[in-house]
Amino acid sequence: MESSPIKFGTDGWRAVIGADYTVANVRLLTQAVAQYWQEAHPDEAARGFVVAYDTRFNAEMFAEAAAEVLAGNNIPVALTRAPTPTPVFAHAIVDRQAGGGITLTASHNPFDYQGYKVRSAYGGATPPEELAKIEGILTTLSSGDVRATPLAQAEKQGLCARFDPAPRYLDHIGRMLDLESVRAWDGKLVVDAMYGAGRDWFSNILQGGSLRVYDLHNERNPQFPDMHNPEPIPGNLQRLFDVVRQMDAHLGLATDGDADRLGACDENGEFLNQLTVMSLLALYFLEARGLRGPIVKTYTSSAMLTRLGEHFDVPVYETPVGFKYVAPKMLETDALLGGEESGGYAFHGHVPERDGILAGLFLLDYVVQSGRTPTELVEHLFSLVGPHSYDRLDLDFPQEERENITARMRAHEPTTIANREVVASRTEDGFHYTLQDGAWVCVRFSGTEPIMRIYAEADSPDSVQALLQVARALAGV
Repeated sequence: MESSPIKFGTDGWRAVIGADYTVANVRLLTQAVAQYWQEAHPDEAARGFVVAYDTRFNAEMFAEAAAEVLAGNNIPVALTRAPTPTPVFAHAIVDRQAGGGITLTASHNPFDYQGYKVRSAYGGATPPEELAKIEGILTTLSSGDVRATPLAQAEKQGLCARFDPAPRYLDHIGRMLDLESVRAWDGKLVVDAMYGAGRDWFSNILQGGSLRVYDLHNERNPQFPDMHNPEPIPGNLQRLFDVVRQMDAHLGLATDGDADRLGACDENGEFLNQLTVMSLLALYFLEARGLRGPIVKTYTSSAMLTRLGEHFDVPVYETPVGFKYVAPKMLETDALLGGEESGGYAFHGHVPERDGILAGLFLLDYVVQSGRTPTELVEHLFSLVGPHSYDRLDLDFPQEERENITARMRAHEPTTIANREVVASRTEDGFHYTLQDGAWVCVRFSGTEPIMRIYAEADSPDSVQALLQVARALAGV
C-alpha cells in the first residue's frame, strides 16, 4: 500500500528520495494532514498553512506538491519563495496567524534523504498523539483519494500566494537581543552553513559594523560534499575548526541542513559539545541577563542543567527525546529555555521550535557582553557545576537485529556500569542509566535515521569512553 513507508519519527517523516520519498507519497501524506486539520482543527484549517522547504534535491517540487494538495482541500497556502530555515518557517506560522505548517526538509540526514515536518498553529512540533491520528488517516487513503489543485490555478483563485518570511523574522529577533552592540564588536566569527538553508543568515544579520563574518559552505549543493551529512558534529566540521585557527577567530558556529540545530567551536577551533552549549545558553540567561524561568531538557541532555537549576533556584523538567515532547512542555511551563542533545534549542519569547540562528546569536552575544573567550566561559560554567565531558557513538547495525538488541538490553538490568553504581534507569525511549555520581549513559535507536546511538556524560573524557564501551557491549553491537 502506498502509505506503508510513511511513519513519523522523532521529528517528522524522512525517507530516501526516489524510493519511499516520492511526489505521490508527499501528496498522500498531505491529504492526511489536510483531512485531520479540517476534522480536528477546522478554524485553524480555515486560517491556512505555511509551506516551506530546504536546499535539498528538488525540494521546491515537493513543496509545491504539498501546496497543491492543501489548496485542493480548500486550505489557503502561503508558500515561501526560497529555501527557508525551519525556525524562520515556524515564526512565519505564528506571525501570519496561520493554522499550521509543513516544511519539506530532512534536516541533518545524508544527501539522498528528504523529509516532511508538520507544525501546529503555535509554531512548534505537532504533538505525538496528533501525529498518530494523521498516521491513522493515512492507512485509509490511496492515491485516488488525493485532492490537488494545480499551483497556477490555486494562485489565480487566491488559495496560494508566495511570500518572503525573512523581514518579519529579522524584525522579531532584533527585539530578542541587542544586535547593534554585537555588530559593533571588533571580533571575527566563522560560520559554516553546511550547504543548508542557513546560508547568508548570519552575514546579513550582522553586517554593517566592526564584526567580521567569514562564511563556509555557503552555496547550495544538495550533495553536501566534504561531509557525511549536514549535522554540526565534529566529524563534519573539520573545515570550520581549521579556518577558526587560521583566521585567529573568536568563535565558530555551524547550522545544520535546515538551520534548526547549532554547532560551535571555541577560539582554538575546539568543538563545544551540544551539552556544554545548552548549559552555556542557560547560564547566559540566568546569570548574564538575570532572567528566571523553567528549563526543559530531554533525558539525553546534560546533568549540568539540573545543577544550574539548583544553583539559580529554577525548575528543570525532563522529557523523552524529540521536540514533539519538548515544545508542549515549554508551552505548559512557560519555560525560559528548552533543548536537546542534538543541538536544538528554543527560547522564551520566541516560537517553541529549535532555532540554530538565534541560538548562535545568543552564544555570540554571551562572548561579546561578557568580554570572555568561549574557553573562559566554559571554565566559568564548570566552576559552578563541576567538570563535565560528553561523547556519542552513532553505530550502523543490521536492522533485522533491532528486536534482538532490544530484547538483550531488556533482559540485562545492570547494577553497575564501568564500576559506577546504577541509581536509576528508564526505558520508555531506549535504555537510560543514571549513575551514582551524576554521570549517565543511554542506548537508543535514532528516530530519524537507521542507526543506534550511545550517549554518555561524566566528569572526564576517559570516564565517558569507558561508559560508551560498556554500553556498546551490553547492546552487543
